[in-house]
Amino acid sequence: MIGVGVLVWRDRQLLLGKRIMQQQNNCWQFPGGHLEHGESVIECAAREVLQETGLRVKALRHLGFTDKTFAMGRQSYISLLVSCVHDSGELKTLEPDKCECWQWFDYQQLPSPLFKPIEIFLSQQSDLYQLHQASVCLA
Repeated sequence: MIGVGVLVWRDRQLLLGKRIMQQQNNCWQFPGGHLEHGESVIECAAREVLQETGLRVKALRHLGFTDKTFAMGRQSYISLLVSCVHDSGELKTLEPDKCECWQWFDYQQLPSPLFKPIEIFLSQQSDLYQLHQASVCLA
């Protein structure tokens, strides 16, 4: 399966949600979800952020991917990461069965525990903000 995680920036802060998980302890995650048939990664990212948080985003860009699969349930996932900037909308918890709350964090002081794909991606990167700034804006 292909998962899409979205790094939503507001200045030097990132948006993370407290994920409700039955398989493990609750952890913090970026907005995101599954890539749907016929959908681009960028379209998926914008849709998932709006669906989960009520926020509209702009300046979307491919950021990277995890180079290790992780298993959740009976599925194995590769995660594609998209970076973008908060554009408009009021932050809401629109899927309370999946996410307890959303919160902004300084990108250098992220909470723990983090969702496994985020841990994997962070182990591959030295500075998320620098990576975001250097990425090419697509939408």
